[in-house]
Amino acid sequence: MPTILKIDEIKSLLKDVDINQAMEIGFKAYSNGQSVVPPVGELLFNNPPGDVHIKYGYILDDDYYVIKIASGFYENPSLGIASGQGLMLLFKQQTGQLVALLLDDGYLTDIRTAAAGALAAQYFAPKNVSAIGIIGTGVQAKLQLEHLQTQTDCKRVWLWGRNLQKAEQLKDELKSYFDIQIAADPKEVAQHCQLIVTTTPSETPLLQRDDLQPGTHITAVGSDTGTKQELAGEILAHADLVVADSLSQSASRGEVFQAVKLGLLSPKNVTELGKAIQDSQLQRSSDDQLTVVDLTGVAVQDIMIAKSVFLKHQRSKNHGL
Repeated sequence: MPTILKIDEIKSLLKDVDINQAMEIGFKAYSNGQSVVPPVGELLFNNPPGDVHIKYGYILDDDYYVIKIASGFYENPSLGIASGQGLMLLFKQQTGQLVALLLDDGYLTDIRTAAAGALAAQYFAPKNVSAIGIIGTGVQAKLQLEHLQTQTDCKRVWLWGRNLQKAEQLKDELKSYFDIQIAADPKEVAQHCQLIVTTTPSETPLLQRDDLQPGTHITAVGSDTGTKQELAGEILAHADLVVADSLSQSASRGEVFQAVKLGLLSPKNVTELGKAIQDSQLQRSSDDQLTVVDLTGVAVQDIMIAKSVFLKHQRSKNHGL
């Protein structure tokens, strides 16, 4: 009988899991050719607007493989429903048996994405960060900010979102932990921040090259389909370092895809994240560099977080906790 883990238990188990380390292990395995990750399955909807991603794969010589279904329907909040939904399925790699059904409502996807953002900041953000910029006001905006605290003690934040009311709500929710200023536009965020995370489903660029301070690092997490774009291609064209979580996926989605499509960036000038975190020469070398990490989401992240939660559950069960 497969183990069924619901959202409350999943959240409890995650408290004792080092998600950042799990993401690093997964990205290294991916870039070292030690995983099998087929192209993303995708369903796009117009009315109402939404997208569904089906990601799946396995790490060689591991015990499990994972199939993940995650969606984003952006009008859900008006119905009192979270925009993110989904689940993960964990199977035995040797027999194909289903061992765990993780009914996470998309939560694990949110967490592994935020952990990847923290990993990107660890290797590519400048050492001295006077303010963090967050573009977007949804769940990922909050989680990215919270997970960045594993890499920086900066509490000063500039926040921008299309909906001022949502920006005010997020500010109020986090005011006990952060000093948050609401920006009039994305440019104002960039004028004050050296570390910026973009978290929106925008299909038109929100940041331009001239908006940025020297030495800025941007982690872009919103552009996970072929139509989304948060950064002007000129940003990537003039960046000192451009890093993608998946070179193969960046051929069809993400900020790298958009910049290459416009003829502003050569794929030869893009490094894969799992490779870069293993080679200090491929990481930020000064606080004056402009760096971009493009996160489109890779199945190894889902493999690592699903397996980590399940193994934690098994250990707790075996110890009678």
